[in-house]
Amino acid sequence: MKLFIRSLILLSIAMLLTACNKTLKPDELPAHIVVGDDYYTQFVIRYEKGVHLTTNFRRGASIPVNTKVRLLKIKSKTIEVQPENMSKPLLIKNVKKHTGDDIFAAFDKLFAKRKVNLRQFNRLERRHIKEGSVGKGMRKKAVLVAIGYPPITETPNLDMNIWTYWSGRFNRFRVHFRNGKVYKIVD
Repeated sequence: MKLFIRSLILLSIAMLLTACNKTLKPDELPAHIVVGDDYYTQFVIRYEKGVHLTTNFRRGASIPVNTKVRLLKIKSKTIEVQPENMSKPLLIKNVKKHTGDDIFAAFDKLFAKRKVNLRQFNRLERRHIKEGSVGKGMRKKAVLVAIGYPPITETPNLDMNIWTYWSGRFNRFRVHFRNGKVYKIVD
């Protein structure tokens, strides 16, 4: 009897975990998100051990903006893509408490059918975008393309003049804006 109860409990836990991140069917996806289609990264994505958290920690290896990726799988909490020139897929885990986004909004921030037009940025901004870094004088839009979105837990609104990013779990840095341009970065 104990074995039966233990098996029932383990089965229930397994079912709950599966339901927490269920694979979405094509009819559950917005029309612009199609498994098997190619998309382009919309900012420099950082990842560690094949995983990018939408918390957007600014450490690890990087995938440049405008990198072509193929959508392999989308679930309620994760996205799996195959970036060109990478041998293994990249798993994106949406951390809703840090983004405020469901999986579709997270997808739309990360990927689009078109490349980002880098000609809209000046030479300084393009250099930092290529490096995945921030520098004084960059406009907010350029910062988003260079390093992505800050977690909403510390930057609830992009109209704010200070954006707080996380280098890691316990390290933060702040990007200060004046008149829409970076004037100070505090690590």
